Amino acid sequence: MLTLEELRADVERGAVDTVVVAFTDMQGRLLGKRVHAEHFLEDSAEHGVEGCNYLLALEMEMDPVPGYEIASWERGYGDFSLAPDLATLRRVPWLEATALVLCDVNWLDGSPVAPSPRQVLRRQVERAEALGYTPMVGSELEFFLLKETYAEAHAKHYRDLTPSVPYILDYHVLATSYDEPLLRQLRNGMHAASIRVESSKGEAWPGQQEINFRFADALTMADNHAIYKNGAKEIAHLNGCSITFMAKPDHTWIGNSCHIHSSLWRNGESVFATDRTVFARWLAGQIACARELAIF
Repeated sequence: MLTLEELRADVERGAVDTVVVAFTDMQGRLLGKRVHAEHFLEDSAEHGVEGCNYLLALEMEMDPVPGYEIASWERGYGDFSLAPDLATLRRVPWLEATALVLCDVNWLDGSPVAPSPRQVLRRQVERAEALGYTPMVGSELEFFLLKETYAEAHAKHYRDLTPSVPYILDYHVLATSYDEPLLRQLRNGMHAASIRVESSKGEAWPGQQEINFRFADALTMADNHAIYKNGAKEIAHLNGCSITFMAKPDHTWIGNSCHIHSSLWRNGESVFATDRTVFARWLAGQIACARELAIF
């Protein structure tokens, strides 16, 4: 991670000139602004930046959707504030001279925008902590690596895309070696961005890969998850190819999974290891909320 003092030193020696100030939208994407590093140090680090509140009322194509209480044509579109969480400040090594900080979304009076995903998660973490638990989470994302660039994929209407390797890769060392130059960039880029990498491996379809990261507390893991997805696509773009985490980019292909591993910890240890009742109730809650956890 990066402290403000370290960022200031990097800016003074010309190593960093841009800070990406971002938040997670309803689709899990990073939205925000690129702020000149000197202005970030002088102003944005303390006061944040503004964003239009319609950004939490968009669909996948970035068009506003009616029916949201916080933003609509009837109510009007105003601003909210993006408050940098300086604990998330880090270098982004795959983008030249760039750092990144994630934000909490607040109204202009400083109160939280409750429906924003990071605030929703914060509230649930706080509820668990009030009971003496720390939620720990690991996310496990599969993706397809495709030979087309994003522009080429768009021109083809995302049809008949070409996997990087033409046969199944599941745990296959030789086959994944074909993609290793890019996978190595992904592993080392995320590691340098303070995301603890465990391993990468081929998955169960041509061109399908997976990179695994060390589990962490729920908020840190969610932050890492969003940074990884965004960064992986940026790295793919810089290499003249594309990546998709879509659950089913082609109906004839196997799907991309997003496995979410979760547990409750206390005093640095998993409660589930010794308390079967807590585990049973945690599992029962996930089953009861399965529809809400898988809205599609």
